[in-house]
Amino acid sequence: MKIAIIGGGYVGLVSAACFAEFGVAVSVVEADENKRRMLLTGGIPIYEPGLDRLVAENMAAGRLTFPATLQEGIADAEAVFIAVGTPTRRGDGHADLTYVFAAVEQVVKSLDHPAVIVTKSTVPVGTGRKIAALARQLRPELDIEVAANPEFLREGSAIADFMRPDRVVVGADSDRAREVLRQLYRPLYLIETPIVFTGLETAELIKYAANGFLAMKITFINEMADLCERVGADVHDVARGIGLDGRIGRKFLHPGPGFGGSCFPKDTLALMRIAEEAGAPSRLIQSVVSVNDHRKGGMAARVLKACGGDVKDKNIAVLGLAFKPETDDMREAPSLPLIEGLVSRGAKVTAFDPAAMEGARPLLPAGVTFAKDARQAVSGADALVLVTEWNEFRALSPVGLKQLMRGDVVVDLRNVYDPKAMRDAGFAYQGIGRANDTQEPARD
Repeated sequence: MKIAIIGGGYVGLVSAACFAEFGVAVSVVEADENKRRMLLTGGIPIYEPGLDRLVAENMAAGRLTFPATLQEGIADAEAVFIAVGTPTRRGDGHADLTYVFAAVEQVVKSLDHPAVIVTKSTVPVGTGRKIAALARQLRPELDIEVAANPEFLREGSAIADFMRPDRVVVGADSDRAREVLRQLYRPLYLIETPIVFTGLETAELIKYAANGFLAMKITFINEMADLCERVGADVHDVARGIGLDGRIGRKFLHPGPGFGGSCFPKDTLALMRIAEEAGAPSRLIQSVVSVNDHRKGGMAARVLKACGGDVKDKNIAVLGLAFKPETDDMREAPSLPLIEGLVSRGAKVTAFDPAAMEGARPLLPAGVTFAKDARQAVSGADALVLVTEWNEFRALSPVGLKQLMRGDVVVDLRNVYDPKAMRDAGFAYQGIGRANDTQEPARD
């Protein structure tokens, strides 16, 4: 079986490498010639653990290719996946489908055989129908089916998520489209992965509903963290106490500075707009978007308060820039408004991230210093702010930090460190959602 994937970005490249690992012949059509050449020479334009090895092995086996033209890429392909970007459209919050329809139009005009066009990109409800109508308009003589196959990949663990997913969702109205996708995912069916077959609109909405619900869980526990600080409770115990309820679950109940990344911010906005236009506004999602924006914008004020109300000319070390560990993704990262807020108040910021430094440079204010490692970042700092919970930051000992730093303020936005150990080392330590940070953090 051969398939083509249009777009060699995060979703496209991970999906291509994993499908190839299933034994499928996969051609990735990447419009950016520099990116294509990088892939051909063994380079990986994104940071995802294990992806470089998977791409190299399947290229060597001849199952994964990066052709120079669209025509070459889609030749003999039974399915053509659309995996281009759907960023938030300026002005109204809707998903921008410019790249999706441009890709579909090029594919439809270039096809010389029946095929199934599959949306892997996150697209609003009704997009599949529009793609089908466009295909009929451009090539009425050609049998082109349309399916929706949303991705549920977490950055940092995308390969494992693809290879052993909780479920696979396929939206299709024709037997042929369903059969093509069923054969493609046969290796997962053999390990009893649930394959959920639905209509086009249902599959498209499942993706948004899933991300909206997970974003809501994050936002809920962040609000509970604020409440815990006011009433003397411990948010970790609260999260564990409710998470052990099987109806709620323990995942996505970790307090922090707010969600970011490529999915939750844009998908919650898009779902909000979809619901509004359908005449069924989602007030919960509206609140999630508002609360999360306010939370990220308020992190600089939290640091300011910990520093006695003034950070002018103080050296602030920021550990972690990416929106989460094991990725270099800076999209909607909480570190951005945090650092902008500190710099605007006169702070001297030194930052370090194991993977996101290059991507962060053009996004941060002038004057931010980038350290070569965590130790250099905290050396001589008046205050330390931990933003992203990379494992290497967990390994920093309180005593070692105290020897390196000039000041004694630590603001831990991920509750990584043991509050008692930090205080014993002489730090004025502040975590998230715990009024009394001298106690041991709860363990899952």
